[in-house]
Amino acid sequence: MFGINGWEFVIIIVVAMLVIGPERLPTYAEQLGAMVRRGRDLLQNAKARVDDELGPEFSDVDWSKLDPRQYDPRRIVRDALLDDSPSEYPRPAADGAVRNGMSATSAGAAAEPGKAPYDDEAT
Repeated sequence: MFGINGWEFVIIIVVAMLVIGPERLPTYAEQLGAMVRRGRDLLQNAKARVDDELGPEFSDVDWSKLDPRQYDPRRIVRDALLDDSPSEYPRPAADGAVRNGMSATSAGAAAEPGKAPYDDEAT
């Protein structure tokens, strides 16, 4: 609640009692309660009105997925790096390795159709 812990709330209440005084405190507490109830009613009415105007097709939308605070770049990169899906592109063959029955040097000369030739001696 607004970043206030229990002890800070107690201190605020004690200071309010001392500043306002015991004779006016019940009146102000009643006004504060009425203001909170009125604010809660306004928010509920606004939510109901938005739901009515948007219609039933938006009633099942998970709005928490659209929260911009969830898009942490560190989490996105970590999830992408830990993804176990196989790579779409094969890794190039190492020096002296055999790929598709050809050595790495001859594989660059006769690349597969649709793929760029790989030359391990290129700089």
